[in-house]
Amino acid sequence: MGILIIEDDLSIAELEKDYLTANGFECDIASDGESGLKMALENDYELVIIDVMLPRRDGFSVLSELRRQKEVPVIFLSARGEDIDKIRGLGLGADDYMSKPFSPSEMVARVKAHISRYSRLKNGAAADKKRVISFKNITVDVNSRRVFANGSEIILTVKEYDLLLFFLENPNIVFSKDTLFDRIWGLDAIGDVSTVTVHIQRIRDKIEKYSGQKIIETVWGAGYRLTM
Repeated sequence: MGILIIEDDLSIAELEKDYLTANGFECDIASDGESGLKMALENDYELVIIDVMLPRRDGFSVLSELRRQKEVPVIFLSARGEDIDKIRGLGLGADDYMSKPFSPSEMVARVKAHISRYSRLKNGAAADKKRVISFKNITVDVNSRRVFANGSEIILTVKEYDLLLFFLENPNIVFSKDTLFDRIWGLDAIGDVSTVTVHIQRIRDKIEKYSGQKIIETVWGAGYRLTM
């Protein structure tokens, strides 16, 4: 257990490691995308930090392959700070995004928040045995965190699943992006609410393909809701 830092700039990687170690985390460092992906798949890390610009295999490719095989919190880093990088990273399944240069203390705060939330979700699922939620032709097995539409299993990232479950547990209520961000990400002012829009679109793209029905409705000027 611990945190994996995939970063080719050794000075930045060591800085991240120093701050995380000082806060009680064990850290491994990979200096290229290929070895970083191998380490992420072969070990059970609590969280993975991935830089965009990496030798051998870029961060987008690493994140995409990791998401196909594992469910682990991921923080994406980029020195470019461009919205397209942020949108693409979140769209591929990153749980959070930070632009370089960043505050090491803010990074530690985000790491702690994501690990804490992920741990609560796993423990909650274990305690919520045999709970199944059905909506139209969609079935959610809360215990196993599995989602099915018309009998086909839909693979969702951690935050995509959390959002869908939140809507299913709170139907017919309109939630603003700020409220959804606070409830699902729990990072308050240190996050970016644009990730909510990206994740909702990903849920729609994945589930509506199989269910053929609208899942989450946009209420213009107000937010989103799921109508039972």
